[in-house]
Amino acid sequence: MIVVTGATGNIGRALVARLLADGAAVRALTRDPARAGLPAETDTVRADLADTSDLTPLLTGADALFLNLAAGGDRAAVALTGAAVRAGVRRIVLNSSMAVTDTPADDTHHIARLHAGLERAVRGSGLEWTFIRGGNYATNALAWAPSIRATGVVRDAHPDARGVPVHEADLADVAAAALLDRTGAHLGQAYPVTGPAELTVAQQVAEIGRATGKETRVEQISEEAAAEAMAGPHFPKEAALELVRMFGRTVEAPAFPVSDAVERITGRPARTFAQWARDHAADFS
Repeated sequence: MIVVTGATGNIGRALVARLLADGAAVRALTRDPARAGLPAETDTVRADLADTSDLTPLLTGADALFLNLAAGGDRAAVALTGAAVRAGVRRIVLNSSMAVTDTPADDTHHIARLHAGLERAVRGSGLEWTFIRGGNYATNALAWAPSIRATGVVRDAHPDARGVPVHEADLADVAAAALLDRTGAHLGQAYPVTGPAELTVAQQVAEIGRATGKETRVEQISEEAAAEAMAGPHFPKEAALELVRMFGRTVEAPAFPVSDAVERITGRPARTFAQWARDHAADFS
């Protein structure tokens, strides 16, 4: 039995499908099972991860846990790690971030600090572990969907910022390989996972245009305006501005190099952003 947190998110939904296809039993944790829309063979369980008082029953009988910080925040993720120990779970595969560098710099970077703290908690649990450090999620481009649908224009502070966007299905495939591993090959590994090629923001927007058959372009705005647009109730403007400035530094070079982890672990090349755009064309149309 494998427990999946964030099961209705982009990575989680792809992971559930992949695990089921491989014959694994899956327990998916979600706030609202009735609206989860997961395959019928999934054991879909209601879980309020904000209540960390007793999460152990959610993990009883499980062999492995896919842990996603986005599913309930860092407090819930640390509590789930402790619950996994109490429930007798053997392995945790953590959806982490390439922002983690395993250096003192991790304590000064907003994104790295959160993930590095959780990595330390998982390492300290005594359980088997694997970290999937994603870099630039292709699904981040979904934030452009409303403006592309409305006007075909994406407003961004750094049109020439470069990334190596990774398809959520590739992240799920790597996570599945680690969760199902019977050889121990993935234990104690921290895998940086990227897409197969470097692309600028403008190039990604153009790929979405090709996938939808709609004219698209990027209009440059200030860093301040970009941070205002990105900020929200759970993401303060200061953190958003830090992220926008980090993107600005990638105009000269991407924040993360291209990784061959997907091909090494799954045996096939990573999916391109063009394929991601085709897979999500309906979101932009």
